[in-house]
Amino acid sequence: MQPTKSPSFRQATGYPNGTGSRSNARLQGSISMLTLDVTDDASVSALVSELIRREGGIDLLVNNAGFGIAPAGAEESSIEQAQALFDTNFFGVVRMTRVVVPHMRRQGHGRIINIGSILGVVPMPYVALYVASKHALEGYSEALDHELRTRGIRVSVIEPAFTKTQFEANTIEADATLDEYRTVRASLAKVLSQSMASADDPDIVAKVVVKAASAARPKLRYTAGAAAARLSLPRTFAPAAMLDSGIRKSLQLDR
Repeated sequence: MQPTKSPSFRQATGYPNGTGSRSNARLQGSISMLTLDVTDDASVSALVSELIRREGGIDLLVNNAGFGIAPAGAEESSIEQAQALFDTNFFGVVRMTRVVVPHMRRQGHGRIINIGSILGVVPMPYVALYVASKHALEGYSEALDHELRTRGIRVSVIEPAFTKTQFEANTIEADATLDEYRTVRASLAKVLSQSMASADDPDIVAKVVVKAASAARPKLRYTAGAAAARLSLPRTFAPAAMLDSGIRKSLQLDR
């Protein structure tokens, strides 16, 4: 196994509001902003090529692109909406990774950090498509880490719970709503609003990203915040029936 070098600041960030952004290229402080759309192959390739031209290499890739669908029954989203969600939340990660990994392999080192969710470990009803995308990211990341570690590249997943970002503001509504789910949609909207009121600050997640990026022996999974840590324990140690009951109780669903 080749040693994994600590990454420097040659960084490609696969998400809006990072080194790569869907908005126009701009400068924020000392951070140079480049245009990026993770759903577009050409955009991803252009960003990585430009970054390598400027910096000479990429040591750290942080994949953070993602959006959610407001609580609704799984059948309330069309196939097109489901595909759009996966195109960003999962295939966006795949696109960025496929373009960055060859450069990291040539360097002999690199770190890939994927921002997942505690919902990639603990399933939550009425956000089934989002949960599925994060479960897919968990499996992809674990398999990828096995593939790349002997080439000096390590992969980690960060698993936050509710976080005070613009994520909720960018959540979209299900596009095939049914009256059957009207009551539960309204109820869950209130529950989630209450949860967001006590959500973690984003700097908690940022600190975990830095920890994973700089660790000499990075772990595959890192929870971010106390709420995520509490949720991960039942998944690991509690009987399935207890976890099932706890999920429904926390969401105020009939049991």
